[in-house]
Amino acid sequence: MHDIVDLETRGIPSMFIASSEFRQAAIAQSVALGMPDVQRMFVPHPIQDRTDAEMAAYADQAFDELLGMITAVDTTH
Repeated sequence: MHDIVDLETRGIPSMFIASSEFRQAAIAQSVALGMPDVQRMFVPHPIQDRTDAEMAAYADQAFDELLGMITAVDTTH
């Protein structure tokens, strides 16, 4: 999260992806670091035991949303 906040502070649009298990912690940390609205995406948990095929399916499932998030124009800055 610190890296994302650093990039955003320097004007580099950023986001992070984490597994759903870390949703509350990630949101709390982004709030604590002063970036409550940082772009974020959560994927199903756990990921460490997934096969390559399962990880590819996760990536395929998340791709359109991820692409939309990283290409969205931020009009608040």
